[in-house]
Amino acid sequence: MVLETITFALFAAVTVGCALGVVLVKDPWHSALALGGALSSLAVHYVMLDAGFPAAMQVLVYIGGVLVLITFAVMLTRTDKPKSEVYS
Repeated sequence: MVLETITFALFAAVTVGCALGVVLVKDPWHSALALGGALSSLAVHYVMLDAGFPAAMQVLVYIGGVLVLITFAVMLTRTDKPKSEVYS
């Protein structure tokens, strides 16, 4: 019972930390990576609740689909120019 509580607290901290990273990080690539961490740790919470189907859907739909779409959008719209050259 103590091990389950420690595991839950660890993954809850990871979920909250990654969710804050999604909102507070300025770089879209790092924000997408933090979103992947938050979604993955949420899937672990589903597994801890013995909810296999929602965990599988979390991994397949959200991590496998939505996060890949966001990652491709970030990669295709990213520019390497400094901000002073982009707006001039």
